[in-house]
Amino acid sequence: MNKIVLVFLVLFVSCGQKKKYHDVGGDLGSVQAIDPAIKSILTFQENLNKEFKDPDVSPLPDRYRKDFEGLEFYEPDTNYIVTASLVFTPDSEPILMPTTTDRQTLERLYAIAHFQLNGKQHQLEIYQSLDLMEEEGYEDYLFLPFLDETNGLETYGGGRYIDLRLPKGDTIIIDFNKAYNPYCVYNKKYSCPLVPRQNYMKTKVAAGVKDFKKH
Repeated sequence: MNKIVLVFLVLFVSCGQKKKYHDVGGDLGSVQAIDPAIKSILTFQENLNKEFKDPDVSPLPDRYRKDFEGLEFYEPDTNYIVTASLVFTPDSEPILMPTTTDRQTLERLYAIAHFQLNGKQHQLEIYQSLDLMEEEGYEDYLFLPFLDETNGLETYGGGRYIDLRLPKGDTIIIDFNKAYNPYCVYNKKYSCPLVPRQNYMKTKVAAGVKDFKKH
């Protein structure tokens, strides 16, 4: 995949760090004429499946990857693409975010996103991963972890992540169709930031990647 990826050979690296910037390019053949938003979602799904099949970058252990055919996604739904207004937090202090291992990641609260979804008002905290800011390609990376009412039922119980880029203004587009699972869902050798409880959404986010069924 022609994007910045995690060097998966290094264990105990944050799942929220290197699972970034899924491509929105590629050849989709028969879907060329569809709505650009739907096309972007389908391309995200296609590229994510390609990544999971690639032994060089896949988080899947060999025993799961050899029979892997594709992740399970919700159907693309543009109702889950929202424009959020941002309340910036320039004076926020860096925090150590706990992970699924003893490791902690250094994060700074970048802004609080306010938006409407499923007829309700919501707010989510968006973070800058300070560990990544010095790395080439991650200068404008933002990290959005969230929980919702599908967790433990249709999606992973610990919540999901969305990758964002620094906005040019005081709004940002959040596409929940591009929500993905922490890599520790697939391989316990990874260290994944835990979703803060304040990022729980009291609604069902029926979009993005579903829970992984191990066979």
